Amino acid sequence: MGYRLIALVDKERQGDLMTRIKGVRRKFAQDVGFLPPSVHIRDNLELRPSMYRLTLRGAVIGEGEAFPGMLMAINPGHASTPLIGTTTTDPAFGLPATWIEERQREAAQMAGYTVVDCSTVVATHLSHLMQVNAARLLGRVETQQLVEHVTKLAPKLIEDVVPKMVPIAALQKLLQLLLEEGVHIRDMRSVVEALAEHVGANPNLANDPQELSRRIRVALAPAIVQQIYGPVRELEVIAIEPDLERLLSQALTSQNGPVLDPSMADILTRSAADSAKRQEDLGHPACLLVPDAIRVPIARLLKRAAPRLRVLSHSEIPDTHSIRIGSIIGAAA
Repeated sequence: MGYRLIALVDKERQGDLMTRIKGVRRKFAQDVGFLPPSVHIRDNLELRPSMYRLTLRGAVIGEGEAFPGMLMAINPGHASTPLIGTTTTDPAFGLPATWIEERQREAAQMAGYTVVDCSTVVATHLSHLMQVNAARLLGRVETQQLVEHVTKLAPKLIEDVVPKMVPIAALQKLLQLLLEEGVHIRDMRSVVEALAEHVGANPNLANDPQELSRRIRVALAPAIVQQIYGPVRELEVIAIEPDLERLLSQALTSQNGPVLDPSMADILTRSAADSAKRQEDLGHPACLLVPDAIRVPIARLLKRAAPRLRVLSHSEIPDTHSIRIGSIIGAAA
């Protein structure tokens, strides 16, 4: 971080960023299911004085600016009164924002802005990037810690499965595939039990993390659905128009490998992004329901265009839930 931001971690100057970061790591562990690596802070004279940069394994994953003593007023979408200050963008979620002075706090809140201090801006950005990069945060050490945790709860289960049936490296890859799509891994006991069932019946699956991931997702379906929708029983989903869905299935399940026409891919990505935004604007989760055979390639295709869109397969909808189609992606969209 730039030298002006050192005050945020200096306890003698009431800097509370380190305390915030500890809270972020603890909350991540509670939500996602494993304790991420420690966060190390150092000053960097090559950065602008008010700039900070977040790196993971040497690669930059995010950066921003923060101004100690100032507040960020974030417009959640409904505030219309302009504020006097320095216009900016919320680094975590890309919302329009303004850096204001402390004396403007009350007026900004009354006008509908969300007002946060400097440390909160940085900590929230870190929290968001940790969620986005959860799969990369799960290393061999973290995977081993998860195994040791389950060993305390069910020693015989772990003894039978890891590493006898599934090597620790294969387990790490499986968990990373789940995390890449935002699936939390808090319920490691269910994951290991599902591994015991499927690899026990077909030992070759231990070498096929993609297929194992598909089967584990079905085992975790109630938790995945609750993670997206909460406790509701009727799930409002986005669907694909039947003719387009048939064309996609033919293209993505071809014996010669998936081959998707660029114009069809463009239609799908643009329409999916629009549908996801509409659902979120209405206060609903953005979730696309597709046939099992094309869930993985569709999820990969749409990840960049609609990063918050979740893609579920029909087999991942629990019997206890019903679905309602809120939006349809069609070839003419």
